[in-house]
Amino acid sequence: MLVPAKWVASIWQESSGPFTRWIQDELPSNREYWIQSHRLPSTVATAGSRLEPPVFGRDRNPEASRADSMAVARPLRFRRAPGRWTPGRVDTEIRQPLDNNLGASAGQPWFASPDGYQARRFDMDDGSMALFCWTNHEDNPPSGTDPGPVGYWLGNTETPRALWNTDKYGFGEVSYGIQRWSERELLAALRESAPWLEPYEHLAWFFLPVFCSKDGAETTRRFFKDHAAGLPDTDHESVLKFYDSLLRPGILDDYRETMASKLGTSQTMDLVRMSATMAEFHAAKLLTDAGYAITPEIGVSTGHSLDFRADDSQNGHLIEVTRPQPVQNRAAGTPVAAVRDTAATKVDGQLAAHGGGAVLFVDCSSFPDDDWRSVAGERPDVRHRPTVVFRTRPTGRVEAYEKGAVPVSVDDAVTWVDRWL
Repeated sequence: MLVPAKWVASIWQESSGPFTRWIQDELPSNREYWIQSHRLPSTVATAGSRLEPPVFGRDRNPEASRADSMAVARPLRFRRAPGRWTPGRVDTEIRQPLDNNLGASAGQPWFASPDGYQARRFDMDDGSMALFCWTNHEDNPPSGTDPGPVGYWLGNTETPRALWNTDKYGFGEVSYGIQRWSERELLAALRESAPWLEPYEHLAWFFLPVFCSKDGAETTRRFFKDHAAGLPDTDHESVLKFYDSLLRPGILDDYRETMASKLGTSQTMDLVRMSATMAEFHAAKLLTDAGYAITPEIGVSTGHSLDFRADDSQNGHLIEVTRPQPVQNRAAGTPVAAVRDTAATKVDGQLAAHGGGAVLFVDCSSFPDDDWRSVAGERPDVRHRPTVVFRTRPTGRVEAYEKGAVPVSVDDAVTWVDRWL
């Protein structure tokens, strides 16, 4: 069986940060995009081995109860299991319980395990999968932990009892070798189950913790493919290209798990919440295009968190983002009323508790063309100053107006509507 190298990546010059480091480790120095495929170890092809890739997000139980459908989804995280692991213990305490409950087979992983580690891949009959690697000595253990012996589990299936009560770590909290290996495995499987993501390498990598999560995989993928990520008057290919280009420069790579996890929190599709999450990505692009360095999730003295701090060479500015829904999705009778009502909720709540000093960004990207023209023509006030009201399109064009003395200058990133009306 071959794992095509094109699944790994074909991007070089356009990005920076953790993803670029990952890419540059995967491709040869001559930058050939089509390289020799990786072959699975021969030990995989033994009698009884399962070679079929898992289908992430497949409906594993169509008869699931309503309570199950409302279960909270968590992004993929590693479980760190201290202790000495052997192939026999892995079989007894991991494969056998999985096989008894779900039907499971174990084999060599598709890609070479991290240096100094042994590894197994588990494929369940319901389409879920898991990875486990272990070592007697970890060169770069997470802060505050012993160097081993230890094992690491990652999966979108049930957790065997032997791994309960273990500490969890994000992708960025484990050693780079474990992170890279696991992401190679997951991305290759993701391309199998969602081939429409193949051209969008950075998007797939960035949202990997939710695209391959236990409960949020189906909804997060449908959000991009079937709902164009909440953007109207467009198609999903244009939207995927837009968000891939938005993420490719690496502006949010260091905050990947924080930002990605906001998208996948439920098995049920919540277009309002998911669209509101993408407003933060729009604001991040707008601010970085204007020359600001951004930091998400800024805690303030009231105990709240505001969405961003935008820093220039002299000052930092707090940014809070909100996203009104189009008229057909809410009680407000007009687009102008929708903008005012949504902003009022934010102003009376989080911003009121903060006590001022934040810039409100109102993202109208959910509005169809006609609705946005109505808002842009009237340019309604929203009871908070300073405010930037804007709309992003997958072409990259951003139109906006502002109210009050806005301390962040976004002239280079937007087209002001009061200058063309």
